[in-house]
Amino acid sequence: MPDNVTSLFRSTAAHSPSMAALTRESDGAGPVDFCIPCNPYFPTPAMFEEMAARLRDIITYYPSSADTITAELCSLLRLPPQCVAMGNGSTELITWIDHLLVRESLAVPVPTFGRWTDQPMETGKRVDMFPLQESSGFALDLAQYAEFIRARGTRVAVICNPNNPDGGFLHKHAVVQFMDAMADLDLVVIDESFLEFADAENEPSVVQEAMLRPNVIVLRSLGKNFGLHGIRFGYLVANPALAGRVRSMLPKWNLNSFAEHVVFMLKEHGAEYAQSLHQVRRDRMDMSGQLSSLPGLTVYPSQGNFLFVRLPVGAEGTVVRDRLLTEHRILVRECGNKIGSSSRFLRLVVRPQVDVRRLVTGLEQVLYGTSRRGAAVPEQATGTAYSSGTAAVDRLVTQTNGAGTHGLAQAAGAGMPLPAAASAPAVGPGGGMPVPAAAGLPQPEPQPVPQEAPRPQPAPQPVPQPVPVPQPAPQSVSAPQPQQLPQPAAYPEPVPQPAPAAPPLAPAAAFAAPAPAPMQVPPATGPTPPGVPARGGLTAAQVRGTDGLSMAPATGWPGAQSWPDAAGMGQAAG
Repeated sequence: MPDNVTSLFRSTAAHSPSMAALTRESDGAGPVDFCIPCNPYFPTPAMFEEMAARLRDIITYYPSSADTITAELCSLLRLPPQCVAMGNGSTELITWIDHLLVRESLAVPVPTFGRWTDQPMETGKRVDMFPLQESSGFALDLAQYAEFIRARGTRVAVICNPNNPDGGFLHKHAVVQFMDAMADLDLVVIDESFLEFADAENEPSVVQEAMLRPNVIVLRSLGKNFGLHGIRFGYLVANPALAGRVRSMLPKWNLNSFAEHVVFMLKEHGAEYAQSLHQVRRDRMDMSGQLSSLPGLTVYPSQGNFLFVRLPVGAEGTVVRDRLLTEHRILVRECGNKIGSSSRFLRLVVRPQVDVRRLVTGLEQVLYGTSRRGAAVPEQATGTAYSSGTAAVDRLVTQTNGAGTHGLAQAAGAGMPLPAAASAPAVGPGGGMPVPAAAGLPQPEPQPVPQEAPRPQPAPQPVPQPVPVPQPAPQSVSAPQPQQLPQPAAYPEPVPQPAPAAPPLAPAAAFAAPAPAPMQVPPATGPTPPGVPARGGLTAAQVRGTDGLSMAPATGWPGAQSWPDAAGMGQAAG
């Protein structure tokens, strides 16, 4: 591709230019996409042909109302429509969650999906960022996260499972325990946008548990799972009071005709969808093995449809990204603008083996030369080495009102800014919950390695409220040994893999909430006092439509015999 195509990265507010923009600047053919995390096997070619045949009608006429489209989706997923709100992409739902339900502060582990940090900051909320540690493979320790929330008095907590960009996974029982421990918060959000690609647990979703709790929302994606980012559709699941509050604010025609057509096609293609998920999981295992064979490249365990990798010492992500694009027509996600990450990290979407071989060849030539020997790409002398996440913080400070960034403090040993409440003790976020590796991959034995000397960093650019950010010395981590894997067929039968052992429950004391003050009804406006439960929820009996003594039978759901359940795992009972 032409060299000037890389200028698009510096002229966009997003992390990467759109595929349409890249195609316009090239010779009419876009690059191989390892950047946008969607399902490469769904919809099937036959489904695309059907949509093409209906294109005129789809783009000519108004869609049905969102209630009609939502009811059809709920009939497939066996979810009560009153507990579901569909949006024009998950980012629309995140925006409404922020405007309606986040009143003063929000906690989120970083690095993560950028809208969970940017959106509340843009509306003046305080964002308490809990840094995930590279030394523990970016695993989220829920006990320490809970202590962090208590120390700062945060009122909303967010968990992404699996997390984007690292693919870290939390077992269902641990997430439910965390939800119950945070029952006094205004809101707990579990973002399950990539959960259908996970295979570490048979039933990993907490959608059923969320409907029974007064302050929990589960966010789900359809564009990522169905490989249709351009259509823009996602949904949330919560108790009827929460879901209804969000649904009441959405425009009547916030879902387009393409979204409607796809949702109504799905009941006939449940088997193909399930096969596509199995194939992505197999490709993830194969891709992880191939990338792990590259010298100095570290691949972190993932349960998403992407892999988080650390480049060899001396390699700079923007240089690698630009050369892969211009010399090999390969688009990758460089993570230097993610808070808590740096330009030494790439997020690589899982793709079929033929594309992965092309990626590996391109990385070999960019990083090592054709002989796979020699120095890696050197760091640039200026500009892009400023990539420890501070660039993203500075952008938020300068482009927003800054109300969410006052009082930044240094996390102990974390090397990144952390908003701390006044006089709140800092909590060290070390440790971490074990994260299952991709099925079938051997895990390397830990080996002592010498620590590298820190590289010189250029002086940071001046910002309105400068925050000194020390750069931790990088650590060399030995990569797993490569594994010879068979070439899978297009949709092979799934091979049962033993599920990783569930991690031990976190100590109860770590999740314990402070003793609540005498129960008082908080005012209609203003922050909810700590220890006072959130308002507006329904009981489990009200949600289930029973007397509270027995579960309502799940009957009358069309297509239940062939469509995966709400978690996307296995088959729903008839």
